[in-house]
Amino acid sequence: MENPMIFVRIATINDIKYVDEIIQETESSAIARGSGISKRTPESLAQKMRDEKAVIAVTSTGEWVGFAYFETWENDQFISNSGLIVAPKFRKSGVARAIKDRVFKISRRRYPQAKVFSITSGMAIMKMNTQLGFEPVTFAEITHDPNFWEGCKSCVNYDVLEGKKKCNCLCTAMLFDPEKIKQVQAQEFATESYQRYFSKTNLPS
Repeated sequence: MENPMIFVRIATINDIKYVDEIIQETESSAIARGSGISKRTPESLAQKMRDEKAVIAVTSTGEWVGFAYFETWENDQFISNSGLIVAPKFRKSGVARAIKDRVFKISRRRYPQAKVFSITSGMAIMKMNTQLGFEPVTFAEITHDPNFWEGCKSCVNYDVLEGKKKCNCLCTAMLFDPEKIKQVQAQEFATESYQRYFSKTNLPS
């Protein structure tokens, strides 16, 4: 039998049926890695789907494949990309990358001025973040919204975060700053224009 096609799309209320499976796999994966994780309730994930703030991957036969979501903070100044999880049988297939790209692009399209951040202890996610333009930052550079940090209370490493006064933890914070990207692009454009001009004038070196 051929492998079924996989569709990566914005989650809807019809996908709420997958919530329990998503939560189960997220917790099992954290235990297997020996890492902490902020636990999500079924109600919170279901609400993300209702609000169209989640991306889901499913097969053409209706099997759940992967999931991630985003949330806005501080009057849309910041957006968190969170909760990326892929079912074990579909890992190392490129699905995680497709979901990550989709969540990031939706975040950027809907809130182009917002800074996008991700907190993770996973090397694979750090690599994907880096390729999208994220950079490692201190916790002081991401949202200070207490509701965001409230979600960390269910993590086994919360005492570490509290002990360090929310300045850092075992996770790495990564940030995509659209203003910084614009500055880099402007500098690159100026450099290219400068090089083109002098190559056309054939001035001696």
